[in-house]
Amino acid sequence: MKYKNDVEALDAFVVKYKDLRNEIKKVIIGQDEVVKDVLISIFSRGHCLLVGVPGLAKTLLVNTISDALGLSYSRIQFTPDLMPSDIIGTEILDESRQFKFIKGPLFANIILADEINRTPPKTQAALLEAMQERAVTAAGVRYELAKPFFVLATQNPIEQEGTYPLPEAQLDRFMFNVWLDYPSYEDELTVVKNTTSNYSTKLNKILDAEEITLFQDLVRRIPIADNVLEYAVKLASKTRPNTSHATPDVNKFLSWGAGPRASQFLVLGAKCNAAIHGKYSPDIEDVKAVAPAILRHRIVRNYKAEAEGVSVDGIVKELMI
Repeated sequence: MKYKNDVEALDAFVVKYKDLRNEIKKVIIGQDEVVKDVLISIFSRGHCLLVGVPGLAKTLLVNTISDALGLSYSRIQFTPDLMPSDIIGTEILDESRQFKFIKGPLFANIILADEINRTPPKTQAALLEAMQERAVTAAGVRYELAKPFFVLATQNPIEQEGTYPLPEAQLDRFMFNVWLDYPSYEDELTVVKNTTSNYSTKLNKILDAEEITLFQDLVRRIPIADNVLEYAVKLASKTRPNTSHATPDVNKFLSWGAGPRASQFLVLGAKCNAAIHGKYSPDIEDVKAVAPAILRHRIVRNYKAEAEGVSVDGIVKELMI
């Protein structure tokens, strides 16, 4: 679909986004902030890490979004014996004795990497490379992945047994780290009522791959004022201990801060957050709206912070004042 200019495209984006949210609400009860963060990730060409206990409809959420967006979807259950070739694909010898590449589940638009921290680092690295390059290499041949390409990985809390925590360098590839909480009492009543009866709903396709790519390009073209850009970059730099912008609490409680990728995601996230609310340029409040989910997995607390019960979100909240 073609639009006369970016203003017309942005107005259309607002309408499509509202339609998309309404469609998702037919299936996903509550979790409004989580849905918003996932959609911002998609339209910003980022990836999302969901952290929470099992049973909070993470799989259903991704499946619902893929249906409403009209995109192909793959779910990969990460286990300790999963190998890179299980997700990328492998070569086989066909009937004519020629090697043929059989594509793995990564060749889809939306990938649910379920319990990513339950597979060894070798397989984690294969997924994260595909996320960064949006391509995979098998037997020396490079294969481009589908566009748009979005990974939503779920992770159980680290204290559970049998996990391989993602290193900070790999966590940095994710735009958002979203914590899922239990639903409210009222939302849980609705969920239980719907899922223990014959209730079913048919979702309408709101967007297709071409429109999503168009809106992804539009988000990057949204202008941003210098003061908002400076605020985003300064916010990221404040998290780095023993630097010029670091606060006393950062120097006291953090051993490592967010890198330049955080600054990029803060700007892109602010642009998309502004766009979905019908604003033609982001302001500082848009940066603040996306900052916690972007910064929380890029900040490493030291032993003093853990001993005193200082949380990462608490530090980020202080830095945004």
